[in-house]
Amino acid sequence: MENLKKIAQEIRKLSIEAIYCARSGHPGGSLSVADILSVLYFGELRVDPNQPQWMDRDRFVLSKGHACPALYAALALKGFFPTKEIRGLRKVNHYLEGHPDVRIPGVDAPSGSLGMGLSQGLGMALGGRYCGRSFRTYVVLGDGDMQEGNTWEAFMAAGHHRVSSLTAILDFNGLQGEGLVTAQMDYSPVMPKLAAFDWHVQEVDGHNFDQLSHALAVARAETQRPSFILAHTVKGKGVNFMENQQVWHGSSTLTDEQYHQSLQSLGA
Repeated sequence: MENLKKIAQEIRKLSIEAIYCARSGHPGGSLSVADILSVLYFGELRVDPNQPQWMDRDRFVLSKGHACPALYAALALKGFFPTKEIRGLRKVNHYLEGHPDVRIPGVDAPSGSLGMGLSQGLGMALGGRYCGRSFRTYVVLGDGDMQEGNTWEAFMAAGHHRVSSLTAILDFNGLQGEGLVTAQMDYSPVMPKLAAFDWHVQEVDGHNFDQLSHALAVARAETQRPSFILAHTVKGKGVNFMENQQVWHGSSTLTDEQYHQSLQSLGA
């Protein structure tokens, strides 16, 4: 687990560097999802950076696409492209766009408007079933995704069709662009709703690597239902002046001082 922790910190550092160089981006959600991405890409997903289009690779969808700096960092550390490319985030004529795009090595689905990711992941999982493929599909959702009707249609459909190869992980940090989720549109309680839609549900600390790894192993072993993991996280995790501060949702410009303070907070 120590290796996963180190990788998660590298994901955070690279995310901050990307946002700093771009002069814009969403640091809060990128930092909150870093531990989840570390466990997925370096402990769970069956992917090969030398064969990004391998048909039997596991699929991954970042539905909260504004947190793409963290995804790009994970992909770079995995070997899909050099880490120095991180500095091209949001630059004109560079392939690391402000939201994931399938032209980027290692990216399986585009994102932008919230609420689309789970439906895309469900389509991939059903496609794999009908084609006799063995891959699994993972979707990371944000709080905003959970307020979209398309997401709940996908929840219902996946449960009805018993798509056990599909796992959804909620990066539940409780803050969104305009403030607290509970003040904007409270969608709790989540667990009984998903259980009613015939999902296997688990609740974990989204910064606890043992809990995340165990929950993913349990999801992998589930053969009758899709799996949902509610991961409690901290917005801006790891950077002391960003933690639980809504202002760092995005799109933020980091000053030189804030950039250096962020890296110092992350141990760089």
